Amino acid sequence: MGMREECKHFQSRTYKSGEVARFCVLGNAPDQPWSCPADCITYERRYADVGWSHGTLVDKPVEKEPESNVPIDQRREILDLASDIVNAVAPEMLEERRRELDEMEKKGRTGWKFWRR
Repeated sequence: MGMREECKHFQSRTYKSGEVARFCVLGNAPDQPWSCPADCITYERRYADVGWSHGTLVDKPVEKEPESNVPIDQRREILDLASDIVNAVAPEMLEERRRELDEMEKKGRTGWKFWRR
């Protein structure tokens, strides 16, 4: 079973290099881009594009899934740990950036304001 492209949480992005990213926006597919969980509780059929014709340029074949000896539960746990790390660091980074912007504003360097003359 592949990714459920008809799910409203599925997204696909094609970059200039031709690389295609396929993913679940909720992060509930630890085996993305190859497959969604068979019993995904957040699966919802997308109805916005019902009756549309999708061109052949939209879907490039997904490369073969690499073999893994790691059980899916452990893969999900690894992804959860990585998410925890990002979430722990993000507030500090945002606060650091806010301080930088405040300091720039105090010095009168607020960047280009091309809409003001």
